[in-house]
Amino acid sequence: MAASVLNTSEETMAMRVVGALRDDIVTMALKPGDVISESDIAGRYGVSRQPVREAFIRLAQQGLLLIRPKRATVVKKISPEGVRQSRFIRESIEVEIIRRLAANPGDAQAVLIELIAEQEAASAAEDSRRFHTLDELFHRTLARLAGVEYAWQLIDDHKMQLDRVRYLTLGASSSRVAIDEHKIIARAVGKGDPTAAEAAMRAHLARAEVLLSQTINDHPDYFE
Repeated sequence: MAASVLNTSEETMAMRVVGALRDDIVTMALKPGDVISESDIAGRYGVSRQPVREAFIRLAQQGLLLIRPKRATVVKKISPEGVRQSRFIRESIEVEIIRRLAANPGDAQAVLIELIAEQEAASAAEDSRRFHTLDELFHRTLARLAGVEYAWQLIDDHKMQLDRVRYLTLGASSSRVAIDEHKIIARAVGKGDPTAAEAAMRAHLARAEVLLSQTINDHPDYFE
């Protein structure tokens, strides 16, 4: 079901359409190569075409859509190089986040354990969409607990290509691996060990290269 978009100001409406459309692209409700139109998307989300037009422009700038004048707009195929650059940006920032948090963890481990328990429930239910949401929340919470939540926004703005690959591999076995790695990260934070926390985060994010190779093999038509 398409995400609902609330009645609000035109600018806020455009941002809501950006979020809803991006979510549909990341979760493969709209697949690489799919042709879309402003009128179709406006109907999908129950809005006028103006915020959809603005959303198309923003998502094209983020590398998710290809706008072709006088021709149909297309959901862009996944760029392997874009995935690798997304991972580089994410790792560079998240390593600093986790080192900062592990140096002053407070009650962070307890908070993280609760989030991991929710992830385990989503994984057991084979609810990939909810697991993806909780996975995002885990990493955003690390930034919040470290006192640098804006840093997560910087990551979020540059990781769309990586997110598409991650969602394609969120089967039960893959989510189980992610949960185990989250537990290692949480334990290192709880011990107040920045070096171990950094190593755990690097190992966790390094798996993106394996997932990329796997996804290219499984879904070659989705890639440039």
